Amino acid sequence: MMENFKQAFQDEARELLVELESALLELDQSREDREVLGRAFRALHTIKGSGAMFGYDDIAGFAHNLETAFDQLRNGELAATSDLINLTLAAGDHIKTMLDRADGRGTVDEQRTASILANLKQLTGSSDGPVANGPQVAGPLHGEEVHDWRVRFRPSLDILSTGANPLLLLREMRDLGTLGITLDTSGIPPLSELDPERCYLAWDMVLTTPAGAEAIRDIFIFVEDHCELTIERVEEEKTARAATAGPATAAASLRVSVDKLDQLVNLVGELVTVQARLSEVAGRRDDADILEISEAVDRLTASLRDNSMSIRMLPLKTTVQRFHRLVHDLGIELHKDVELTIEGADTELDKTVLDQLNDPLVHIIRNSMDHGIEIPEARRAAGKSPAGTIHLSARHSGANVLIRISDDGKGLDAQAVRARALQRGLIDEAAQLSEAEIFSLIMTPGFSTAQTVTSVSGRGVGMDVVRRSIEALRGSIDIRSKPGEGMTVTLVLPLTLAIIDGLLVRVGTSHFVLPLADSLECVELTSQDIKDSHGKHIAHVRGELIPYIRLGEYFRMKNARPEREQIMVVDTERGHYGFVVDEVLGDHQTVIKNLGRLYRNVQVVSGATILGNGTVALILDPHRLVQNVIQGMSSKTRRNRSKDPQNSTFKKETIINGA
Repeated sequence: MMENFKQAFQDEARELLVELESALLELDQSREDREVLGRAFRALHTIKGSGAMFGYDDIAGFAHNLETAFDQLRNGELAATSDLINLTLAAGDHIKTMLDRADGRGTVDEQRTASILANLKQLTGSSDGPVANGPQVAGPLHGEEVHDWRVRFRPSLDILSTGANPLLLLREMRDLGTLGITLDTSGIPPLSELDPERCYLAWDMVLTTPAGAEAIRDIFIFVEDHCELTIERVEEEKTARAATAGPATAAASLRVSVDKLDQLVNLVGELVTVQARLSEVAGRRDDADILEISEAVDRLTASLRDNSMSIRMLPLKTTVQRFHRLVHDLGIELHKDVELTIEGADTELDKTVLDQLNDPLVHIIRNSMDHGIEIPEARRAAGKSPAGTIHLSARHSGANVLIRISDDGKGLDAQAVRARALQRGLIDEAAQLSEAEIFSLIMTPGFSTAQTVTSVSGRGVGMDVVRRSIEALRGSIDIRSKPGEGMTVTLVLPLTLAIIDGLLVRVGTSHFVLPLADSLECVELTSQDIKDSHGKHIAHVRGELIPYIRLGEYFRMKNARPEREQIMVVDTERGHYGFVVDEVLGDHQTVIKNLGRLYRNVQVVSGATILGNGTVALILDPHRLVQNVIQGMSSKTRRNRSKDPQNSTFKKETIINGA
């Protein structure tokens, strides 16, 4: 059990370090913000106290020195300078290294520890050397209002067996202000029943402090799930509230390992497959009871699926908040003043998607910092503010999430990109490319516009990593730019990689699934419609000319065409396109299975799913299908398109001609 608590400390400490980093970067922008300063102090204070409680004395002692410096800041004895903020950021990174060592990963450079503490001593002007972990009385800030808080703390009987020491918690309470304690011994059993390894005591305390309820609760952060704890302002305490709420408040959240969540989702996926088989069997039999049971199982499975998937959803801010530090550090290295703004940070994505999204976003931001945003002198000469801006926004769009990263830098020069691609031998000199296709060249392996290799960029691997990572997530990338005004990169990503809603279609004896989120409507295609179009792969749908792809022909399936076919009209990045199939069978809850390493380069197929009858259906990527057909245009079409590179009708020429 002690190992479980140590792991909890590891997890919480890393979260507190993220909070510390966020507070420090905000403090760098607003040096007099007392609330932000308090956030940084509380994070250090909690790391110190909790580290001491669980035996991480090195971390507790190191954090205590930082906490002392920030207490001087709180009391107005020290100024928040860039040097102090940058040193504390470096110290936070060092604490992460110490956590890794405690977790059995890596080592700690003790010279680095001594160097940080020596620099801290110099910045704070302290005449004493680094102090070890010990009690610290944090007095009120100048002008801060002091309140009385009633804290009732009754630990669980087995709290001692977890390695926690309640007396250390009381000492942490005393650090926040003036503490009055009443010991409750009513829980002590008769001597004959007393177990020396159990804790039968409880404490009723009044704490006079300028700190708020959250700062007090932080002290109990690692034992709150194993105790009865109430924290109330004395002047707001009411008997009726105490009578209805009871002595303790139940925990509002529960920490669950990712492995257990993955196992749950896998089991739900198998259940969805079995439910599909049950529905298929019930549909074949004329039995009202079986059909009723099947429908009930269908409803319950759908609810379970939605709930299990929602558990895995996390807000984007868990990933993007750390980018403030990235921009801060790169700004110092590149001598650029850049502000990162974030919109839609509460937009949720599947944790699996979020985990794989970090590297692509890092590369895009680094690219904007190095290639996009100009140095202050160049921005002034161009009539811009000397400080650049990178804006990251996110929003839901159907079953996808759109993430845009925009900067107000110099943008891309299409001709310069094309010239660089020619120099690298990536394109032929006779190639006629649209502006969008030219911009997409920056994601080609080995491409870079940098003239020299630096620690930030220049090797031509950054944007290639972005492309491959986003494609692995079944997403897409769009790049737009205006010279002198900046560049915008838009990532289109699926909400989840596990289960999607799809439309099941049949071509001959084979089955395919099209994502429901991209599908617009289904229309019939008759022999007469084909004659009226004079052999062109085009259909009239509600006054719009829709080019279409015959899936049977695309996959070279030798099946006779039925008298009446159906066209699934799909919204793709290139506009509305149709996919001709023999029959649309209806909605299908699709559990996505990987095809394996042998098929990892098959781009038009996102995966596979198992149908109710046990057969396999391929899940198609309509965006890639259309893109592949367009890229396969003949040289004649390329020459035609060169007359008007922006005319989308030329982009559809191949499909319309049935190529």
